[in-house]
Amino acid sequence: MKKNAKLNLWLWKWHFIAGIISLPFILVLAVSGGWYLFKDIIERPETDRARTVDVKGTPLSFQEQWDIAQKATTKQINSVVLPKTKNKATEFVSGRFSNTLESVYINPFTGDITNHRVVRNTFMYKVRKFHGELLMGSFGTKIVELAACWMVVLVLTGIYIWWPKQKWKSKRLFSIRTGHGKRILFRDLHAVTSFWISALLLLILAGGLPWTDVFGHNYKWLQEVTHTGYPETWNNSNYRSVKQGDPVPLDSVIQLTYGLQLPGKTTITLPENEKGVFTVKNETPALENQQIFHIDRYSGKIIGKDQWKNVGVMMRSRMWLMNFHEGKFGTWNFILVFLTAVLLTLASASALCSYLLRKKRGDWGIPPVPPQYKAGKGIIAFIILLGICLPLFGLSLIIIYGSYSIKQRFSWSVKNTGLIQKG
Repeated sequence: MKKNAKLNLWLWKWHFIAGIISLPFILVLAVSGGWYLFKDIIERPETDRARTVDVKGTPLSFQEQWDIAQKATTKQINSVVLPKTKNKATEFVSGRFSNTLESVYINPFTGDITNHRVVRNTFMYKVRKFHGELLMGSFGTKIVELAACWMVVLVLTGIYIWWPKQKWKSKRLFSIRTGHGKRILFRDLHAVTSFWISALLLLILAGGLPWTDVFGHNYKWLQEVTHTGYPETWNNSNYRSVKQGDPVPLDSVIQLTYGLQLPGKTTITLPENEKGVFTVKNETPALENQQIFHIDRYSGKIIGKDQWKNVGVMMRSRMWLMNFHEGKFGTWNFILVFLTAVLLTLASASALCSYLLRKKRGDWGIPPVPPQYKAGKGIIAFIILLGICLPLFGLSLIIIYGSYSIKQRFSWSVKNTGLIQKG
């Protein structure tokens, strides 16, 4: 593409501003996010010890195990994870959100509690909270969201700036000059590395934004008004058990669940009250294999079911991107996201080194843009659209532009009232 020199300078200026705003947080998010990818590997030894039991004798009924687990915690047990083999402890879970989850593991042969795990007390939970909100609660979440928004700007402006002015040459994709001084070396290292991860980085950012407060809230609202989320048949609150006699034991529901032969991790949500239902759902990296079933607690019969193919397009997109963000699609996904985190750290560090080597004392190093230059209507329209889609970015842009306008007016006022005199 043919580049506009003035537009290139203008975008370089905004690329610099985006870097100033987001660079410290990029380093934090890249390192903490890369670390969190190893959650399952780090926690596996502990969970394996909790879940693995010796097979001996006749196991207790699941109903009896449920009673033992309930006595071991002050919270109401609300779900049970289906054991896949006989040598696995039964996991009973209380809490519905990440900060309230507790798991009690019961040895089905002895009734002993093999582990009582409180998620919020684990080290990797703290890493996740640091990655998502900088350990600052809702305020921290908004800071992370703002940094993510400006990262999008960094990627888009960076691609345009890096794109060669002259005829395209494939060696540009790999060209890192080593004999032209440190600044050029760090500059090329930043530019080439950033280009190679740009598409993946945008995907990862898209997968993280649904967790945020402002963008995530707006996304959920749009999902609701367009009816592109979960179908009503997915939600167990739309079903009621018809009371007739005594409730069926948990063992009957579990046997029915085994018969469904669902792939992946299968969880049975327990009824909350007399009219509540059992809800069976499975989690698997292959999202299209996820299903959900609702079972009457008195008759033990399936009264509702649904499949992933009936989930709305916005929810399907959201879940795919969020799973990709966490590297849940298997080894290939894990490697891609971890490699992106490593290269993003390298690109950010090299950008900082290049800038410090380029920057002159007393000068921010922002390239001057001709004052008469006005960005085209297409660019302005795109920025407005980006500001609408990413509200915190739009708000920060208004603040920056407002501050700049006030500064310009103040400078003009000082100059024209003679407060600044030569000599």
